[in-house]
Amino acid sequence: MRGFLQPALKNVPSETQTAFATLSRHRRAHLAAAAQTSLLKASQWSRGDGVAPAVAEALEKHVSAHLAKKKG
Repeated sequence: MRGFLQPALKNVPSETQTAFATLSRHRRAHLAAAAQTSLLKASQWSRGDGVAPAVAEALEKHVSAHLAKKKG
């Protein structure tokens, strides 16, 4: 019985990460290219998996800018 005294660890993505995951593949690919990373790493970031801090920071910046432009 693995870890019956503690709950299993669970990834909890941020609002920006879930918003990125809801975008179309075409838009996600463009945002990943703007952040100078691959769509694979961007998808891993959106699920809450571990990626390099530089990649996470760049994606956060570009996705936030896209969402602000979309709202306004």
